[in-house]
Order: sequence, then structure tokens, then C-alpha cells
Amino acid sequence: MSATGQVDGPFAVRVPASSANLGPGFDSLGMALTMYAEIGLGDAPPGASTVDRHHPAAVAFARLGGVGTPWVRSPIPMGRGLGYSGAVRIGGAVAAVVQRLGPRWREASGAVGEILDVAADLEGHADNVAASLLGGVVATAGGRAIRVPLGFDPAVVVWIPAGSTSTDHSRNQLSASVSRNDAVHNVGRVAMLVAALASGDTGALRDATSDRLHQEQRLATAPMSQRALDAGLEHGAWCGWLSGSGPTIALLCKADAAADLAAALPGDGHAKVLRIDHDGAVAELTTVPSS
Repeated sequence: MSATGQVDGPFAVRVPASSANLGPGFDSLGMALTMYAEIGLGDAPPGASTVDRHHPAAVAFARLGGVGTPWVRSPIPMGRGLGYSGAVRIGGAVAAVVQRLGPRWREASGAVGEILDVAADLEGHADNVAASLLGGVVATAGGRAIRVPLGFDPAVVVWIPAGSTSTDHSRNQLSASVSRNDAVHNVGRVAMLVAALASGDTGALRDATSDRLHQEQRLATAPMSQRALDAGLEHGAWCGWLSGSGPTIALLCKADAAADLAAALPGDGHAKVLRIDHDGAVAELTTVPSS
């Protein structure tokens, strides 16, 4: 690191995956998950690849003045509703800011907001990028992102089928208008969901994740995801939702019930037991993580 605080040597940024919407919180709620993309500078470690200038990480890196060519290593599947593009955009943006400001980048005035603004602009919405940047569960609106306090620490079981979903295509299939009753339904469920998460009221979660804005339309074209959601709820999940635009399903449950729940999900996808990530994007300046 130079005397000005700029980082000259190799480093990596670790960024969590995310699950967006959480049912009724369309484009406004996101949850960070313990599956991580790494974006770095310097020699690419095993399993990583340098990316061209069109890659989402490289675009975000360049937008914030980054110098050099980043590499990316990520187990987050693309196009499955687990926030791959949002995570690598956050990673690229954070890498540029770390390169400029050094390891105490979070303390620099306006740095977090600058990263969020750029990543949300590139992504088209802020819910997943805010979760990947800040960690935990976040609520976003009007360019702001606020972490929701959590009254419990559940397991998150994600069921990932083989197919992928185009977020833009999925979004374009949604109705351009909604009824007042449906709008009121979702406003009430979002309020209930935030309150249930903060208080740890697991009994309220199933009703609180009911949605009338996007899930029904998206699940109609993904019957395997609907079957996985139904199976999860039948086998003890507190609640579940279509993760992002799908086709992945996310389910919340007690940590000691997660393995049994994962085993009960349909065999035409694979289940992973995760937790909520509470750290968000983290820069490692002294060593580059190995495989």
C-alpha cells in the first residue's frame, strides 16, 4: 500500500451471493447468503479467470476508476436467482474503491453510497447489490439501503434446478399495473415480514412471504420451482420464496432441520444449506485466497 492509502499490490474482495424479493418485497428486500464470489487484482489464483472489459465486474471496476484487469472466481451460478451479476458488480466496484482508498474504505465519507449507486445503476435495481455490499437482510428504496435487525439466525436452504432464467425477460413478462387489493396485500406483507424478521416471529413468516406482484406469474412458467416450494413448505420450512427471478427457491428453517429439509426437495435440482451472511463485501489485502 502506498503512502497515500492507495493499494498497489494484489488483493481480493469477497462478496456474498444474495436472494432478492423475499416474496412480497419486489425490488426492495434482499438477503445476503454464505456463498461467495471473489474479485481481485494481481495474478489470478487457481480456479479464477481474468475477465474482459465487458464482464459485469470489469464494468463496475472501470466505472469507479479502477486501474488494471480484475479476475473473478465464483461458485455462484449465473442466471439462477442467486445474485451472481450483483455480487460481481459489487466486487468490481469495491475493488476500485479499495485500490483508491485502502483497507479502511468503509470509513471514507460517501464510499459505501458511491458503490451502491454505481452497482444499482448497472444492475437496474438495488435489492440484491445492497445485500451483497452490506450483508444481512436489507430494505432498499429511494437510493437508500438499511439493514433489517434479525431476531434469529435461520438456515437458508436453496434449491437450484438445472435451468436458468433471464431476469430482463422474466421482468418483461410481468403486468405493468396491479390492482389496489394486490398492492395493499403486498404492502401489508412486506411490513409483516420486516417485523417478523426483526422480532424472530417464525410463525408469521409463511403468511408474511405471500406475494401477488410477481411470484405467481413467474412460477407459472417454472412448474419444477413451484413443486420445490410446495415440498419445502410441506416438510417444515417456515417460509419460502422464488429467489430473485428464479428458478431457484429459497427456504428458511431451523438450523438443525436444514439437512432433512434439503433431502426432501425434488431430485431434479440440487439443494444447498446456507446461512445469512452478516459481513457483506470484505477486502483481503494481505493474501489472496487460495482454492
